Amino acid sequence: MEVTYSSENDPGVAEHVDAVIKSPLKSPRRKSGYPRRLGRSEFSMDEDDYSPSNSVTSVNSLASLLREKLQSIPQKIRKKPSDYKLKAFVALMFLAVAFFIGFAYVLYHQQAHSKTYFRNVQLNEPKRLIRIYNEDDVEILKANLAVGVQGKIKAFPCLPEDRRNGSQCLEWLHTLRFYMKSQPHDPGLDNTTCYSIHWQALRPDVTPTDCFDWGDTKVHWYGGGQSFNLTWPLDAGSISFTPFVTGDMQKSQWGNLLTRYFINTKGAAIIVDEETPLHVAVKPDTKEICIRAKYDDFAFANKITEFPEMRYNICTSIDMKSLHTSIHSHRSSPLWDGLKPADMQTLDSLISEPVWQIAPRFKHELQAETIAKYTEDVINLGFLKQGHVLINEHWQNEIGDLEVDKSRFETLNVTVDKLHRRGFKVAFTIQPFISTESQNFAETVQKRLLVSERNSDRRIPALTRFKSLPSAGVLDITNNRSVPWILDKLQAVIDEYHIDSFYFDLGTAYDIPHYYRCESFLINPDHYKTIFTKTFEKALNIIGVSSAISLPRPPIFVSLPPFESSWEAMRRVIPTMLTYGVNGFPFLMPGAVGGDIYWPGSEQFLPSSKGSMDPMNITQENGIDLPERELYMRWLQMATFLPVMKFTHLPSKYNDERVLEMAKNLTLLRQKLVTPLLLKYKREALEEGLPLIRPLWQVSGGEAAPRVDDEFALGDELVVAPVLHQGQTTREVYLPAGLWQDGIDNSLRKGNRWMHEYKVPVDKVAYFIRRPDDLRFR
Repeated sequence: MEVTYSSENDPGVAEHVDAVIKSPLKSPRRKSGYPRRLGRSEFSMDEDDYSPSNSVTSVNSLASLLREKLQSIPQKIRKKPSDYKLKAFVALMFLAVAFFIGFAYVLYHQQAHSKTYFRNVQLNEPKRLIRIYNEDDVEILKANLAVGVQGKIKAFPCLPEDRRNGSQCLEWLHTLRFYMKSQPHDPGLDNTTCYSIHWQALRPDVTPTDCFDWGDTKVHWYGGGQSFNLTWPLDAGSISFTPFVTGDMQKSQWGNLLTRYFINTKGAAIIVDEETPLHVAVKPDTKEICIRAKYDDFAFANKITEFPEMRYNICTSIDMKSLHTSIHSHRSSPLWDGLKPADMQTLDSLISEPVWQIAPRFKHELQAETIAKYTEDVINLGFLKQGHVLINEHWQNEIGDLEVDKSRFETLNVTVDKLHRRGFKVAFTIQPFISTESQNFAETVQKRLLVSERNSDRRIPALTRFKSLPSAGVLDITNNRSVPWILDKLQAVIDEYHIDSFYFDLGTAYDIPHYYRCESFLINPDHYKTIFTKTFEKALNIIGVSSAISLPRPPIFVSLPPFESSWEAMRRVIPTMLTYGVNGFPFLMPGAVGGDIYWPGSEQFLPSSKGSMDPMNITQENGIDLPERELYMRWLQMATFLPVMKFTHLPSKYNDERVLEMAKNLTLLRQKLVTPLLLKYKREALEEGLPLIRPLWQVSGGEAAPRVDDEFALGDELVVAPVLHQGQTTREVYLPAGLWQDGIDNSLRKGNRWMHEYKVPVDKVAYFIRRPDDLRFR
């Protein structure tokens, strides 16, 4: 048999074969009966049997055999790399199959523990995880429930006596009871669906806590309120668990206006019941907004139930804009219902005319001559309307006197008559606080008109501090005797001095005595201001309140918190306006242009201008440093587009023609463009509850709009982008979708995009007017 082999296939093996063939080999030993010789190989032959022919035949046979056997070796070696690839592929396939089997196993068990309720709600009981989807099966809300409950405690169906009709009921034994129910709604009216959640703690050491994600769901959250470390959106800041009551933002408390309403960018909202002892935290480390029900010794000392309970609704819709409009709609009970012509006139005048705030730090600085001189300066400007003159609490000798200090205002009635002839309206600031130095303090104590201290004799009033007052009592507005008492006092002031209106400075929850007790039950300290405002909103003409947790009746405006005179403070104005508008308050009164003037005794309220100070840029008025000139100009530009323009410092005080000329141009712009739009959207606010000042996502959406915190829209027709940083003459501007006309150069601008390095000279403000889409072809 002839075997051929090519060395080209494998040279190494060929050399090995040739070497074997060339080496001398012995033929196998023939079979015989002779014993094998010791020392011989199994293949050796006896010397007697050896011959050349035998040797050649044996060698050829063996060579053929070796070639035949070795021929297969290169084939196996050639196939070895392919075998490795195949084996690697098989191994990878095996791992992939194992992974998918494991993933399917885990997913199956997750789904096995998850139950679907009301079609769009999925609840994983062991993990206490809830997910809510919209009609397109997009996850719009994810929440960890009962956070803080240790371990994966098993949930059981509630006992029959604990169940409620229409509600799903689960109980974590001796810990928590959970109710969930779908709220009835009319699909023909809107696309909003709501689910009610109710937690009951079953022992005193349990505080129901739910945390709502913004990381995995990729949403932003708005609403609630503002704090020092919280701006716009809420998830851009942080705050630890804090009682959800009004307070001082500078002290890491919540601000002066709160609503228990939070909404995200995918169209899900949380609305917490007012009786829940609510604490709220924003946690950037876990990317969650958390709500908790917990009693304490101040904010929620009055227990409604034995153990804390938390009730809230989760509402969903097709998008954030539709959901927000649906929740805050006043179509069933519009805000205009019950308003008198005088109320509408007051509302219109606050929008179209300035508010002149006369607010000296010390009462000796406020006299009749001060008021007369201030209003003369306003008239001498020649281009600003008269408007409302708002006088702070120093019209009294002591806070709580509720009568004019005649030692400083001997001829106040003459001054007020002169102001009326000049076209001004006069408003006095009043508070529910009675200074211990007031002439009325003894009377209110004797008549038991003040808030008393918990767990003490009701005849002993509970005292607190307020502004510059080291000690003051608080009128118990829930006491039926206190209402006619204060009304008689205020009516006497109206009759003698013909005062037009009042402004209520109600303080915050933390201004109420710590261990307060009222004649009637209060849910929390903020409940006091709601009762106080509602008690007098129909009996008195009120133009504004300093704090609120519920929408007051128009024409009452709610003020923004006081902001000091600094660039940093000015940057907080727009996020605060937007948050309060989203909270459902359309009529908002910002602070004074350039920053507010404060009272002594608190370092946060000392007038200041942060950043570099130019001595040539500072002017004094009555011993108070005016806001830095550039700051005042930029603040005035922003305020021109806000619902109310409030002044403390007049532009003429700078003795700068550039400031005066800019103020004149802005006044003309407000009268011709801004005021008509504000009055137009005022009607929309009264009908539907929509804010006058709106975030850009409420105009037309867009991916960038939810995070823009330094621009705002007036209704749907005007976008404003003021400069908010010292020394800057350019800025980034985002325009919502649509066609916009530039207010500086009248050019047309395409929307749904950023404009980079947009030039804004120091005497100009960037604003854009919406135009019809077909205008670009005309």
